[in-house]
Amino acid sequence: MSILDQDIKYLPGVGPQRQQILNKELGIENFGDLLEYYPYKYVDRSKVYRIAELMSDMPFVQIKGRILSFETFDMGIKKKRLVAHFSDGSGVIDLVWFSGVQYVVKSYKVGTEYVVFGKPGIFNGRQQITHPDIDDASTLELNDMGMQPYYVTTERMKKAGMTSRTMEKIMKSLLLKLPPLTETLPAFITQPHHFVSRDEAMRMVHYPKDQYEMQHARERLKFEELFYVQLNILRYVANNRKKYKGYMLPKVGEMFHEFYSKNLKFELTGAQKRVMHEIQNDMNTGRQMNRLVQGDVGSGKTLVALMAMLIAVDNGFQAVMMAPTEILAEQHLATIKEFLHDMDVRVELLTGIVKGKRRREVLEGLLNGEVKILVGTHAVIEDTVQFQNLGLAVIDEQHRFGVAQRAKLWAKNENPPHILVMTATPIPRTLAMTIYGDLDVSVIDELPPGRKPIMTLHKYDTQKKSLYDGIRKEVAKGRQVYVVYPLITESEKMDLQNLEDGFAHLQEVFPDFKLSKVHGKMKPAEKETEMQRFARGETQMLVATTVIEVGVNVPNASVMVIMEAQRFGLSQLHQLRGRVGRGADQSYCILVSGFELAAETRKRLDIMCESNDGFRIAEADLKLRGPGDLEGTQQSGMAFDLKIANIAMDGQLVQLARDEAQRVIDGDPECNLPENMMMWNRLRELRKSSIDWAAIS
Repeated sequence: MSILDQDIKYLPGVGPQRQQILNKELGIENFGDLLEYYPYKYVDRSKVYRIAELMSDMPFVQIKGRILSFETFDMGIKKKRLVAHFSDGSGVIDLVWFSGVQYVVKSYKVGTEYVVFGKPGIFNGRQQITHPDIDDASTLELNDMGMQPYYVTTERMKKAGMTSRTMEKIMKSLLLKLPPLTETLPAFITQPHHFVSRDEAMRMVHYPKDQYEMQHARERLKFEELFYVQLNILRYVANNRKKYKGYMLPKVGEMFHEFYSKNLKFELTGAQKRVMHEIQNDMNTGRQMNRLVQGDVGSGKTLVALMAMLIAVDNGFQAVMMAPTEILAEQHLATIKEFLHDMDVRVELLTGIVKGKRRREVLEGLLNGEVKILVGTHAVIEDTVQFQNLGLAVIDEQHRFGVAQRAKLWAKNENPPHILVMTATPIPRTLAMTIYGDLDVSVIDELPPGRKPIMTLHKYDTQKKSLYDGIRKEVAKGRQVYVVYPLITESEKMDLQNLEDGFAHLQEVFPDFKLSKVHGKMKPAEKETEMQRFARGETQMLVATTVIEVGVNVPNASVMVIMEAQRFGLSQLHQLRGRVGRGADQSYCILVSGFELAAETRKRLDIMCESNDGFRIAEADLKLRGPGDLEGTQQSGMAFDLKIANIAMDGQLVQLARDEAQRVIDGDPECNLPENMMMWNRLRELRKSSIDWAAIS
């Protein structure tokens, strides 16, 4: 057993009690886990200031001197404030504690020389440092302190006295105990990029002498983490390509040509044509297609998917389109049937509400091959659903399906069908490389001709009169309006109340309008009825929660009002905005918020007003919120278990890691060259760890 596999309780300074806390709070079980518990920030402790030099606006500082005396002040029942008057000869500063008073008095002595570290401030005209770090000066070699690491600690850890400082001391005892660490990257990778060794990186990341050491250590460790993620993904892709043969769909035949020449009433955009060529090439190579098509709302992804499905039908296969909700499945069905009007292609729907005789007819049609295209929800992957010859599966908004659900599609034919994944959530390139690393990526980055960019405005609660005037003008032109209230996940009741109050208020403000109301607590049939009333133009305003984020297509709707817009993430705001702008008229998105906004929130709303570019917005969202929080990207997979790398900030390293991993796979497709054994062994070790390295698709 490696020393890194040793139980954490055997490390000096830990023991059984702290072991339990580290297990439960941080998932740290052994020495290796602790080693990868990286600092989240560093403070420069190489300089010692004189008290006379201190100013209240300084960051954390270090001073050296002696406690002159202690003074205690009562602050109510059982509450005391302890002040130690501290001097270095150049001046006096107060060290202040509001808790742990007995411990402080017992631990620190008048007249002993200490090094004090903390943030200076002023209270009642006197300089002070609250709850400082204090070390006996005789035990510290100040010149060797360098950058002090700071570690994330939970409330439970703090209550048990396990502060960042405690963790620093535990880490120090681990590093003293460890022999030199085995290298995990080959020289042909580390040398050209001037990466330090793994052993140096691990020691320097916890105790760097300066910024230079800290950056070198972090760069090496970030690269390694990203490299093994990419190596795992690319090896999986290479294995799949060897293992799974794809059905050959070479013919662009009668159905496709009839649709293209008779039913398609407009010219495809250049981006749609490019993506269709990429799909066609994939389905003609003899290997299974796994392609992601990204494109903003309204860019024409469904049309591209339909043309791919017609190629499957022309080649004697069936196709299925799987959507995350019944509303969206029905929307796709209606769109496809409208496109295919007067064509002899049987298209059916299969969702939870298709029951009895109708369901039996659909299942029979799939088995005997009469149903050529099936549209549905996760109901299509049930064991009772059997195809005669499934050749293509289209998955819409795939992040809403679990890995196991998607994998069931593979079992629907002798070979896995070709897979086409569609998403209207634009995904930044570095994120796509990691989340969807096993998929080839196509981007539809043009909107159909005639579409005007949506004008986005930010208004405050106090400006509702002008907002309502604007709505009246649009409705007078015959247009329709969405009003969305936030989904407050903590409380469905609160969410509903919010919507009900808003609905009642809007009825008062617009007594001459007919209003529809939609929320997640309604039965599917009720929701559908209200949405259809709005779609037919029987109501002028649809008041809803985010349930309308996907699956509503009303070209006549020209205004999207998002109440309490500060509660929404960028990607979600962009998705909601995409509900309008579907016709040729000028459309508007109005973001309504209170006046008091956090700086980050204000930045988010500003970005929405400045840009309609989904990819720019997704990049900004990734930087503002980090990958783990992005709407719709929380995945089963490795992408968000990164311990030190940050996909949002480390884009160049992601690309470098991808390139190096691809070079390894290309040079050693069978994974058996001696010079690469170190990497394959390391990958095996990582796959045995607690990380879920499941293939994403």
